[in-house]
Amino acid sequence: MAYLDDVNGKAWPLGIRPSDLLILAVVIAVIEVNVAVGGGTGAAPLDALSWVIGAVIALPLLVCRRWPRAVLLITFAEMILFYLLHRRNISPAPLMFTPVYATAVAGYLAWSIAVPAVIMAAGLLAVGLGGNERPVDLLAGFLPSIVIFILAVALGEVVRGRRALAAETARRLALAAEEQRSEAARLLAEERLRIARELHDTVAHSMATITVQAGSALHVLSTRQDDPVREVLVTIRDTSKSALGEMRAVLGQLRDDSHGGDVTASGDVTASGDVTASGDVTASPLGLDRLADLRAAVTAAGSPVTVTVEGVQEPLPPAVDHAAYRILQESLTNVLRHAVSGTPADVCLRYAPGALTITVANDGCPAVGSTANGGAAHGGSPEAGNGIRGMRERAAAAGGELEAGPRPGGGFLVTATLPRGDA
Repeated sequence: MAYLDDVNGKAWPLGIRPSDLLILAVVIAVIEVNVAVGGGTGAAPLDALSWVIGAVIALPLLVCRRWPRAVLLITFAEMILFYLLHRRNISPAPLMFTPVYATAVAGYLAWSIAVPAVIMAAGLLAVGLGGNERPVDLLAGFLPSIVIFILAVALGEVVRGRRALAAETARRLALAAEEQRSEAARLLAEERLRIARELHDTVAHSMATITVQAGSALHVLSTRQDDPVREVLVTIRDTSKSALGEMRAVLGQLRDDSHGGDVTASGDVTASGDVTASGDVTASPLGLDRLADLRAAVTAAGSPVTVTVEGVQEPLPPAVDHAAYRILQESLTNVLRHAVSGTPADVCLRYAPGALTITVANDGCPAVGSTANGGAAHGGSPEAGNGIRGMRERAAAAGGELEAGPRPGGGFLVTATLPRGDA
């Protein structure tokens, strides 16, 4: 019995395990005891051959785990030959208990019942015809073996049922987990559609209105190219148009992914590499190659930007490149929102062998009407909103980290360290 439960034991050739050897030794010992006491009418003399046969007939039990039905038939044939060629009056139960049990566990219930029934009936018939015992005494002599076979079949059927129940439970749990994943994917798709609709109805509409209004204002202004108001309107029009294009790309990706993107275990949509777990668009992400345009836009908005590059500038992995651009974009936007108008910003990109360090610093005082914590009255502290939180999340999603806070001598400092990896 134990050999079927020793699933983690060391397996030898033909699937033999140490537990099989232990069972074989026990069975041989019981058979030899039966051989020693199995005399009676017509029994062969107790000699060396009797002992050898008692040990040899148990050897097929070593592969009972792998071929239970075949071993059951082999042991049945061995008992018949033993009774015919070198008979000792031994019970077949010690030899056949294990194959009967294993056959029942394997699902061959009819075989596990029929074979013991045949050999017990043949034994009753042979002993009854060869002797003059009363039927009651004859049946009493065979009753222990019959009970042992019944126990083997019953125990095997119980174990088989428990294993089938465990397998069915595992299957149901796997099905429930799959349904849960499907439901999560459906809810994710619905949430993306909702976000896409909200963005389209609010932000995208507002950006489109800004673009149209800025373009209309340009038509009614003077055609002088050096008009400062015209320059500001051109910057507003171009920035809003660019932002509107990016917004439409995000909306398109959200809608496409919600209708058929493959959702991985981490929640990333990978149908075309469109939207990552951090919500970034990766089909054609913005990177540090757009830093010059960002610098020009912020400078035109009133805050001069100085960019310094240290180390050997090499291509970055797309996710890191996109995170670096977005961190710079948010940091410079915070300079425009929270510092005094015209405050310069210093950007430093430090390329080290394993990491890219980004620093954005300004030494400007808070805008007029600011609160005590350094936030502008109209915009609040840079740490009061979601900008710095979003930058930290972007840095963490790329495998890096970000620190931001006021400088001791005034102003604000953002430092992000991102792993360079393999581009």
